[in-house]
Amino acid sequence: MELFLQILLIIFIVSLIIQLFYVLYFFIRFAVYKSSKSTFNKPVSIIVCAKNEAENIAVFLPKILEQNYTDFQVVLVDDQSKDNTEYVLKELVQKYSNLKIVKIEKHIKHRVGKKFALTLGIKAAKHEYLLLTDADCIPNSKNWLRKMVANFSNKKQIVLGYGAYKKEKGFLNTMIRFDAFHTALQYFSFALAGETYMGVGRNLAYKKSVFFDNKGFASHILLPSGDDDLFIQEVATKDNIAIEITEESHTVSETKQRWKEWIFQRRRHITTSEKYAFKFKILLGLWPLSQFLFWLSFTILLFCKSALLIVFALFVFRTLMFYALYYSLMKKLKSFDLLLYFPFLEICYLIVQGIFVLLNSKKKPTSWQ
Repeated sequence: MELFLQILLIIFIVSLIIQLFYVLYFFIRFAVYKSSKSTFNKPVSIIVCAKNEAENIAVFLPKILEQNYTDFQVVLVDDQSKDNTEYVLKELVQKYSNLKIVKIEKHIKHRVGKKFALTLGIKAAKHEYLLLTDADCIPNSKNWLRKMVANFSNKKQIVLGYGAYKKEKGFLNTMIRFDAFHTALQYFSFALAGETYMGVGRNLAYKKSVFFDNKGFASHILLPSGDDDLFIQEVATKDNIAIEITEESHTVSETKQRWKEWIFQRRRHITTSEKYAFKFKILLGLWPLSQFLFWLSFTILLFCKSALLIVFALFVFRTLMFYALYYSLMKKLKSFDLLLYFPFLEICYLIVQGIFVLLNSKKKPTSWQ
């Protein structure tokens, strides 16, 4: 029994050391990061792919078309929609001269996912600099476009932005927003450390030449996902990545209203993880594993009186460390209300992530929607 408790204490301490490494090597870079100013003003093409998004297009697309920027076009790819998308777009085209429609006819057969639609949109874009978002995303300000592309330079060819979710009532909404925050914490921090592994398609910019030099999504065209992670891993270097986190640069989406819908969406997003480079599998796997082992060993060690003082002291140290870290980061990403529920959200998130992995081990989602 004594040996078992010693092993548990070692696991507890090692898991904490691993988390301390992530905080000091990765996350602290994001905590102290400040967006730089730029005078970039070259023409930009915004690419939006839509499938049965008539209601969203009517509300959100004008917000994109009316951005505070001198020279830009919006390319909307209608991916075989069966709703009123065609009629909504006809009205918008008459009103906005900078809107270009690319329609994928119903008789055209293509693989699931939005890669085909996105490729057509990029081919149709007339400008070298591209900004990508989804049909259900609304820019957080009229300066969204200007803020995102301001990060382009001779070296910086890819810009990672933040795709937030609208705050509403309910635990599901809280979990979805915490998931978005946690994901952003990782991909922003890793990018700043020169280990870029993804962006989010809801708010992502890169040069057209970067896309075609890489032959687009050719290496993973058979997968329904991967346009914002596998592709980014292929084209990212330590020098060509920039991030943009100012509030004006965010996009905001409505959250799913049912657990089933969100679980399916998240399961679809993580189907590409098995194709990640080995180092990213290790880095992204070690972090939640250390969290799981920490909480598991902590819970058991609470019943061990001999080690209770050191266990409690280290627990308090970790809690204060993460509160300090999240205080800064959640303010930056306008998710400060989530701080109240930490570490309860961390534990719930670990459980939900485990469910995603277990479900995907049996059957992976294959459709876009």
